[in-house]
Amino acid sequence: MSLFTDTPVRTATEYIQLGEAHSAANYAPLPVVIATARGSWVTDVAGNRYLDCLSAYSAVNFGHGNERIVDAARDQLGRVTLTSRAFHHDQFGPFCAELTALVGKQLVLPMNTGAEAVETGIKVARKWGYRVKGVPAGRANMVVAANNFHGRTTTVISFSDDPDARADFGPYTPGFRAVPFGDAAALAAAINGDTVAVLLEPVQGEAGVILPPPGYLARVRELCTRHNVLFIADEVQSGLARTGRTLACEHYGVVPDMYLLGKALGGGVVPVSAVLADADVLGVLRPGQHGSTFGGNPLACAVGRAVVGMLATGEYQERARVLGEQLRAGLESLVGHGVTAVRSLGLWAGIDVDPGLGTGRAVCERLLAHGVLAKDTHGQTLRLAPPLVIEPAELDGAVEALRRSLKDLASS
Repeated sequence: MSLFTDTPVRTATEYIQLGEAHSAANYAPLPVVIATARGSWVTDVAGNRYLDCLSAYSAVNFGHGNERIVDAARDQLGRVTLTSRAFHHDQFGPFCAELTALVGKQLVLPMNTGAEAVETGIKVARKWGYRVKGVPAGRANMVVAANNFHGRTTTVISFSDDPDARADFGPYTPGFRAVPFGDAAALAAAINGDTVAVLLEPVQGEAGVILPPPGYLARVRELCTRHNVLFIADEVQSGLARTGRTLACEHYGVVPDMYLLGKALGGGVVPVSAVLADADVLGVLRPGQHGSTFGGNPLACAVGRAVVGMLATGEYQERARVLGEQLRAGLESLVGHGVTAVRSLGLWAGIDVDPGLGTGRAVCERLLAHGVLAKDTHGQTLRLAPPLVIEPAELDGAVEALRRSLKDLASS
């Protein structure tokens, strides 16, 4: 059959081989080929159904094919999808107003991907440092946390300690000081007169859903205020109801100077990200100093408005909170039975697998056989982040599938 046939019928193996033959090998996906999806479930090309417990790294918080989001996208597709920021459009102002009201900041700069939001935050912080704080030209530095994940652009990997993300991509961008996550004393020691910002994930996702120690984020806020340094919270994964609150920072009673949002803001339909801060921070930008052809486009804004409208009710935050308690209880019952530790906040969990059983990847492969999709990280850790629309019985089914997968490995 021709490669260019409109609707070729292929086996999963053929689809996988086609992809591997014609794409760069920058991912190592599990051997499943998804064809359709709805809610918390996906279906492969052979008709097998799987419970999605990754949610595209929290980009699909509201479930696959969410009607409200898809309807907003469909309506906008028939009107106008892209104008560039050279002109105004009728979705931009309302989107900005509604998102800033939800988050509690005065201004928003819409972008596309989470990595773009991080890069934008870095640029804004440096500009603020030079124009407002008075840091001498070229000397601005930022403090970041070890084991961070903020994306894979050249600047961002310059302060990553993940060898896969960093090795062989130098020379690296200067101006970053990494300290251990959770160590307030080390952070305080790293701040000097040229420090313009502290950039942190309030909960480290890629590192394995690492929660901050009690009082740590409050201490970060205090240090930033004392030294006139911006506190930037990367909530690309943790934000927008994943943890049981609109923003993970709310759990710890802190308000950063800048939020970085992405993933779920696009509802699993289009990439949408945003940088939010008050006018004394984002107001340092002037026309021509930063931009994006697609950032804040009509389709993205229409979808983002649907997402913000859903979050404004508090329904999804409450679902994540209640179901998160159920998930934690189920996972903690596995400690000592193939699991060495569990960390969770809302519907987001990091599970450390007993090295005697195998790797996190091995567990994910067994979960696939039991009809559940999940993702490993850093060797022994498994991450679960199901859509917030998952039902309680489905959540119990996911935990049971994990229990069975661990038993499979123990007996192999």
